[in-house]
Amino acid sequence: MKNKKWLVGVLFLISLLTLAACANNEESGQNEEAGQSEESGENEVSTGEENAEGTDSHEGMEHSGSGDVPEGLEEAKNPKFQIDSTATIQAAHMEGMDGAKATIAGAYDTTAYVISYNSADGGERVEGHKWIIHEEIEEAGDEPFLPGDEVKVIASHIKGMKGATAEIVSAEKTTVYMVDYSPAVGGEEITNHKWVTENELEKN
Repeated sequence: MKNKKWLVGVLFLISLLTLAACANNEESGQNEEAGQSEESGENEVSTGEENAEGTDSHEGMEHSGSGDVPEGLEEAKNPKFQIDSTATIQAAHMEGMDGAKATIAGAYDTTAYVISYNSADGGERVEGHKWIIHEEIEEAGDEPFLPGDEVKVIASHIKGMKGATAEIVSAEKTTVYMVDYSPAVGGEEITNHKWVTENELEKN
């Protein structure tokens, strides 16, 4: 009888030790998973901060447009690239643009501006956006604006652009083009994209 009690006691002790070991392994696994999650979270935050510093972002840009142009914008009299001709885009305003084959949908003589602005909808500040044109600025007169001037934007190429107060970074009197193109990386055709400048196009 004593032997039986002793055996039951030993078995009970072994059972307890086994359960304790399983519990420790489970806790260790959970801690490891939590550590990985925390590490992953830190990486995501870091990436977010890097994106926030990517200041000439065209995220949210309207790829295709209506084809409408601002009032007062004059068609180019002798554009280097004629309407319906084709050219290769040498600009990377958006993914898939650089190297894409474009068809010229419109050509206009104006002043093109690079601008920096705080989004009117409270979004992140945009630095060095290319391009808006003279006719897309509120109360624009005959004379072009100069670097450092503050202007109110009436274009809506990107969410939060319309109504924003912007600083002129640079100004360039040029011919700007509205283009249709298929992204070089594949995807749907972009129509009536505004704007690329003459020196951002190359003859095929």
